[in-house]
Amino acid sequence: MAELRRDDLDADPLRQFHRWFEEARAAVAAAEKVALATATAGGAPSARMVLMKEADERGLVFFTHTTSRKGQELAENPRAAMLFYWEPLGRQVRIEGSVTEVDAAQSDAYFGTRPLGARIGANVSRQSRPLGSRAALEQLVAQFDSEPSRPATWGGYRLRPEAWEFWQHRDDRLHDRFRYTQRGDGWLIERLFP
Repeated sequence: MAELRRDDLDADPLRQFHRWFEEARAAVAAAEKVALATATAGGAPSARMVLMKEADERGLVFFTHTTSRKGQELAENPRAAMLFYWEPLGRQVRIEGSVTEVDAAQSDAYFGTRPLGARIGANVSRQSRPLGSRAALEQLVAQFDSEPSRPATWGGYRLRPEAWEFWQHRDDRLHDRFRYTQRGDGWLIERLFP
């Protein structure tokens, strides 16, 4: 695997992320898959996979039900961490920061781009709640007979990075790791022990 040197890194972590993300898109199916970790107000953690739909200077965006477990945890504790892992490239990117909901217009716009089945699913699902059977879910889907609009309990979240870490695998297990930490208007870049 390739090495990662300090001189290889962009001074801006978002530009560095986009560089790696474009390389991952060429090498990995669904490079936008990311593990999202949230925690309750008491600190009990949970993690799951979501799809990152946008990454710009305002943060990284994903969509879900606001009444789901992750939505409830973000309401109690609006901080989260993301982990991208692109195994063929031997790379991972960790991001930590605060989370806010995106506005309704952005949620509506993205919802309209989803396939019909996904829009119906968002309307009938009570994400993270107990479900008696698969047949019960399929019955709810079959009864849905209108053009799906975005449910009020479904929307987007934006993680605003306060720290980034770029990790490059090395066969000797002496991996290359660099952390960006926000400092004023810029970013402090430090090499970390593997």
